[in-house]
Amino acid sequence: MKNKFISKRYWKDQSTPMGKVDELAKNFDDVINLSLGDPDLVTHDIIIDNSMHDAKLGHTKYTDFRGDPELRKELISYYKEEYDLPVEDEEIFIVTSGCLGMYLALEAILDDGDEVIVQAPYFTPYPQQIQLARGIPVPLDTYEDEDFQINIERLESLINERTKAIIINSPSNPTGNTLSVKTMEGIRDIAVKYDLLVISDDIYTSFSYNEPFVPIASIEGMKERTIIINSFSKNFTMTGWRIGNIIAPDYIIRTIQQINENVVFTAPSISQRGAIYALRYRDTIQPDMINEYKKRAFYAAERINKIPNMSVLSPKGTFYLFVNIKKTGLSSIEASDVILEEAHVLTIPGISFGECGEGYIRIACTVGVDKLKEAFDRIEKISIFKQEV
Repeated sequence: MKNKFISKRYWKDQSTPMGKVDELAKNFDDVINLSLGDPDLVTHDIIIDNSMHDAKLGHTKYTDFRGDPELRKELISYYKEEYDLPVEDEEIFIVTSGCLGMYLALEAILDDGDEVIVQAPYFTPYPQQIQLARGIPVPLDTYEDEDFQINIERLESLINERTKAIIINSPSNPTGNTLSVKTMEGIRDIAVKYDLLVISDDIYTSFSYNEPFVPIASIEGMKERTIIINSFSKNFTMTGWRIGNIIAPDYIIRTIQQINENVVFTAPSISQRGAIYALRYRDTIQPDMINEYKKRAFYAAERINKIPNMSVLSPKGTFYLFVNIKKTGLSSIEASDVILEEAHVLTIPGISFGECGEGYIRIACTVGVDKLKEAFDRIEKISIFKQEV
């Protein structure tokens, strides 16, 4: 929007196909929304009830600048018990959402013009978050025929004297891929060789279907050069609570604290109490939720692979499917538009997630199997998916 009172940085339209498709959906009253990753399930009663109780007990004030000490203690136990990863209290910062955590981390480490290599297809905000911190995003393309693994030679070819960090996301939004330990060891070797940081966006760690999640920080030589961004949004169905945490070397945490005091001061106290109970009772809260999303993802994949001109890899993690629609001959925006116009099903064009996302659409399995069935019953009737093109 060009206006004398708007910063010139924002005069050029920076909206994405994701936002534009959402606007188009308002033209229909029977849309099945498979776009945004906001789960249909509600936060578990254990979290809600205990948080309400704590609010009535007075947990409604600012907390410690780095977060509620009780929550930090729970996180220390969590990382030790789940991943045998030792974390010190000084290495923890409680933050108002994983998105803010990513921005704070970038703001803390980047000088003007520093480059950040970004695993692509990527979570849409990464490039602008890097630019907000005055850095330069450098996409690192991954491909379906390589199982969306990071190619280490391709990674090394992007490094120069201004490279400061690498952002990885596993399990991945949007591809649903998980990075293998071998791949992460290759990333470790590159990070050590060129003295780089790795920012690991660990948002979907509970949704790793084929094998247990392994944090890159637990790989030898990586804890001292890894920044973990974590969130309770997806792992505990707490999207609206806006709460997460950062695990990083203490000097980075101290810098993040200084920045955050000028942004939101401290994370919401009641949300922090909810996070305490989420971790404390995770063995009760998570299994049914994880099984439900796994069931949906595998059902959707089975349906997709029976529809002509659509295909998808077997789900490995998250509740997203990155669906190949190249045989339709349409761009990702065109295919997404057709699906919306003719089937009234809302998806996200793959181009929203970087250039290498072209030829795909992303589907979020955030509705039940009954709704997914209805969605695919509609989609398979569309002419572009009825026969080979």
